[in-house]
Amino acid sequence: MKKKQSKKKTQNKKKKNIPEKSAFTNLEKTPNTVTPQKRTSTGIPKYVADRMARRIFFTAGIPTVLGMSVFVVSYVIVTRNIAEIPPSSTIAISALFFLLGLAGLSFGILSASWDKEPGSFFGIENIPMNIQRAKAAFKPATQNFDENS
Repeated sequence: MKKKQSKKKTQNKKKKNIPEKSAFTNLEKTPNTVTPQKRTSTGIPKYVADRMARRIFFTAGIPTVLGMSVFVVSYVIVTRNIAEIPPSSTIAISALFFLLGLAGLSFGILSASWDKEPGSFFGIENIPMNIQRAKAAFKPATQNFDENS
C-alpha cells in the first residue's frame, strides 16, 4: 500500500522587493510623534529607599535574629541540663520577637523621611504623612487624578 503524500498549498503572494539603499530612507524622514508625558511620581527615590533599608535592618532585622536565636539558646540550655524550659515558652518568646520584628518592619518603612535630609533619629513625625502616601497609592488612578486637579 502506498502512503498518501499531502500536497502543500503554496501561496501565490508576491513579495515587494525594495532595494537596500532606499529601504530606510523614509524612516528617517518621518517625524517623531511621541510626546513626552509629565510624570508625577516615579516611585521611591534611592536615598529614601536606603534610609528605609537602614531602619528596617535595625527595627526588624535584630528582633528577627533574636527570634531565631531563642531556639538555639533554648536547645543549648535544655541539652546541658542548665534549666528545664518547656517548649511552649520557647515558642512564645520566639513569637514575641517575630511580632516585634513585624512591627519594626512597618515602623522602618513608615518612619523614613522623604526629604533629602535624613530627619530625626526615630522619625515618628513622618508616620502620619507616610500613611497618607500609602493610602493614596492604593486608591484607583482616576480617584487620585480627581483629587490632584
